[in-house]
Amino acid sequence: MNIRKIVTIVEEVLLEGGRAVDPAARVAVVATVIENPWAGQGFVENLGPGIDATASDIGKLLAARVVAALGATPEAYGKAAIVGLNGEIEHGSGLIHTLKFGDHFRKAANATTLLPAVEKRAPAGTVFDIPLKHITDATIRSHHQSFEARIPDAPHADEIVIALAAAAQGRPQQRLASLSSEQ
Repeated sequence: MNIRKIVTIVEEVLLEGGRAVDPAARVAVVATVIENPWAGQGFVENLGPGIDATASDIGKLLAARVVAALGATPEAYGKAAIVGLNGEIEHGSGLIHTLKFGDHFRKAANATTLLPAVEKRAPAGTVFDIPLKHITDATIRSHHQSFEARIPDAPHADEIVIALAAAAQGRPQQRLASLSSEQ
């Protein structure tokens, strides 16, 4: 795995809807820009060897860093893969939609739910929204949120941006009734 860079973003919302948010609503994203393991190979029928060689290492690296950057116990989480223009969406999906990748974050966050995801092929500097959901119950509405990210110089055509996001709470000032109130 060839890593070109790692980017960490931490946001703290202190005011929402004209009211103070106390404690501040905190979200962290850690993204790594890697060389696409299938770059220059044409169509690769079996992605398994590249997934085996890469996914777990990326998951381990990002999970530890995003929890540390958050500085709190994660309550919501999500993931992203943005593939450069010479790659396939399946390359990013292959790396993030495997237990080899996701279980590192689940263990670090004491989570049980599936990680919500976004994946797409795009040029450098594209904006992507990472969806987040509650770590143990994906039906908890307060934790349904997204975080917008952008790395100005990535991904290059033969790269993939892989990112994890964690939130220490639900949306600031959330006040929707629980899903059970509508059933």
